[in-house]
Amino acid sequence: MKPLLLDPKRKLTGHIKLIFDTEVRDELPEIQCEFSKKTGRIKNFSIGSKLFATLRKDGHLALTIFGAEKMMEYKEFKQNCVIPKEEAIPFIIKGKSLFCKHVEWCGNNINIGSEVVVIDRDKKVLAVGKSICSHLFMNKLQHGVAIKIREGIKSRNSPDK
Repeated sequence: MKPLLLDPKRKLTGHIKLIFDTEVRDELPEIQCEFSKKTGRIKNFSIGSKLFATLRKDGHLALTIFGAEKMMEYKEFKQNCVIPKEEAIPFIIKGKSLFCKHVEWCGNNINIGSEVVVIDRDKKVLAVGKSICSHLFMNKLQHGVAIKIREGIKSRNSPDK
């Protein structure tokens, strides 16, 4: 197994800066990394015993609900979030996709394939997922999926039901 060239914490903070345009510096608590036994690469990051994010093969981070809540502590991270209309919230928290016509507001850092956090007006995390369309069209289109939800706060995948 090859040794890593970068400290895992520096690698995570670099990924967060690049992907989410959010500077976290040394403010994140102690991070534990799980490494692949085969390749030696980082598989995921945890804080304490809770999973923060998984490092995808394409280099992006797939945040968990816990990771999204931690990232919401940074003011500039809101540009990676979407606020849905009230009538869509019961479906989103169960892990159903968010449609364009139900988007009330979206941040400027959202592009096709971006990691997105769905929040309510009070900045409470409702779900995490991947964007299907850009912020330029998200709340202007009247049909189609805007965000494919991976985990809602009440979905089967979520540990906090």
